[in-house]
Amino acid sequence: MDKKPLILLVITALLCAFPAIFIEGEYGGTDGVVEEIPTAVQWFSPVFEPMSGEIESLLFSVQVAIGALIIGYYIGRWQAENSQT
Repeated sequence: MDKKPLILLVITALLCAFPAIFIEGEYGGTDGVVEEIPTAVQWFSPVFEPMSGEIESLLFSVQVAIGALIIGYYIGRWQAENSQT
């Protein structure tokens, strides 16, 4: 049995866990930082304003799913064309 995948999995887990265990500080996303920056000029206004945060998350998830389907379709098609030769 090849131990290479197991070793790579352990290394990946350690790399992911290291910052959470050993680095102290406040973790925050970029959304919070961007909201703190004052905007003097409004470049555009939204065409559609979702009624709640849940609907906004749903619409974002649908966009991600559609994008993933399109990318997956073209990767699969490219793979199928290359495997025929």
